[in-house]
Amino acid sequence: MSDAAEEESPARLIDARIAALGDWRGAALARVRALIHEADPAVIETVKWRGVPVWEHAGILCTGETYKAAVKLTFARGAALPDPAGLFNASLEGNDRRAIDIREGETLDAPAFRALIRAAVELNLSKGTPKTRRRSV
Repeated sequence: MSDAAEEESPARLIDARIAALGDWRGAALARVRALIHEADPAVIETVKWRGVPVWEHAGILCTGETYKAAVKLTFARGAALPDPAGLFNASLEGNDRRAIDIREGETLDAPAFRALIRAAVELNLSKGTPKTRRRSV
């Protein structure tokens, strides 16, 4: 891989995003990222939608958006995931997605979060590869 391609790799872009935040949000995003990799060592990191970190395994697991008051982890198929620890606290009204908002000073339940990531991987694997939408002509 060339130096230019390596500099633009998703992992480096996420590293840069975390460093650029320079506050509690960067630390929270770094912690979440580490927990995702612990739960699923085969996870693939991508960056989409103007720099949003995305973690994938057989489809999107979750995204890591940062806002002034929260780090939002949105699970693409969150509504179908078991959440016995009650981690989902945002975007609860939708049919598909669910989110976890982490605010300054809050601590994420690491074992419950890792279990949620593993459940998301299992769900994606059980659904197979997402089908490409066909455009009508």
